[in-house]
Amino acid sequence: MAPTGSLLLFRNLRLLDPRFDEARGGYEVLVEGDRIREVADGPIRADGATAIDCGGRVLMPGLIDSHVHCMHSEVYMRRMEDVPLTLATARCAVRLRDMLDRGFTTVRDTGGTDWGVKTAVEQGLLVGPRLFIAGRSIGPTGGHSDGRGRTNTGYPCYCCNAFANLREMVDGEDDLRRVVREQMRQGSDHVKIMVSGGVASPFDPLDSLQFSIGEIRTAVEEAEAFGRYVCAHAYSAEAIDRAVSNGVRTIEHGNLIDDARAELMAREGAYLVANLVAYVAMKERAADYGMPAEMLEKNAMVLEGGYRSLEICKRAGVKVAYGSDLLGALVEDQSREFSIRTEVVSPIEVIRSATLIGAEVVRRPGKLGVVEPGAWADLIVVDDDPLRDITLLEGQGRHLAAIVKGGAFHKNRLN
Repeated sequence: MAPTGSLLLFRNLRLLDPRFDEARGGYEVLVEGDRIREVADGPIRADGATAIDCGGRVLMPGLIDSHVHCMHSEVYMRRMEDVPLTLATARCAVRLRDMLDRGFTTVRDTGGTDWGVKTAVEQGLLVGPRLFIAGRSIGPTGGHSDGRGRTNTGYPCYCCNAFANLREMVDGEDDLRRVVREQMRQGSDHVKIMVSGGVASPFDPLDSLQFSIGEIRTAVEEAEAFGRYVCAHAYSAEAIDRAVSNGVRTIEHGNLIDDARAELMAREGAYLVANLVAYVAMKERAADYGMPAEMLEKNAMVLEGGYRSLEICKRAGVKVAYGSDLLGALVEDQSREFSIRTEVVSPIEVIRSATLIGAEVVRRPGKLGVVEPGAWADLIVVDDDPLRDITLLEGQGRHLAAIVKGGAFHKNRLN
């Protein structure tokens, strides 16, 4: 983070605040410490400030990915059973740095990353984005959190098997209440539950319904009592209905949503966190990393629905956040979601999903995802206008001239 009181004055730029419909020239932005102090559509006077000439490039908020798995370093998750927690954490460090290199200054981990990694980033021991974490994702026996082989009755410990550290299996309202309370004690920002089948799990059909209504209500009650919220892995319309009707705040994936459930989400103010790139990347390359045919068949079932879900949610007025959900080596495609989504929605809508809406999902509106006084100084400077060429936000960050997190440069080729 930037030293308290340090001043940076960004000049000669086009400002793309996502509340605009275009990049606007003539603006200057003054950063003091880790916050934005002033934004003006003309010159700013700031004695002692270091002037940063942006060379006419586009300055915009840092990006927010609302669905990542920092610790999931294998595409075929069963292989995580042979990865000790120490190695998984080292791999996580690389994944975090690479995400920041791509301009993602904030990410929301939806299962697997704990308070230790989050604290390491906050203390500067690891380089990476701001982290909002769920701890272990929670599911019932035989559900999407249960990746065991059929002859495996349980994991003996967490330290020698990274897979066991990523997910938790819970059955019954009392046990779920205990586990959610423990997640809160462990510093989680949100609770992740599984309410439908999934692609990357071996035995559960996609349309299976996981956790009872009572269990879902229990998770929501305990999270909200602690000032947190529940996000739910859900594909089918019925699973979405069960989750949102019982207080779940964000739906992860939602590929098989229908109009009625989209209207329900809009009425309840629930968010969809979509991640089409995960299914595209798995279709293209997951078999090369050991993902079996039965999982790839499930992936094909939800891929087409993913595009349709964006159209359905747009009609209903559901806010859709940017997610990637990429496992293992597929994480290099994290920024590809931008161009994939523009097949259905406009570039500014995709950018808003990765800024304004993402900030709402992590409950930091006005602090993240905008360029305004009082917001955290998380900024990127793009070589040209991403509204005209959305792929400028792709390419592993090579089109980003500067990346600023908390008022400090992570990357700077401007001066």
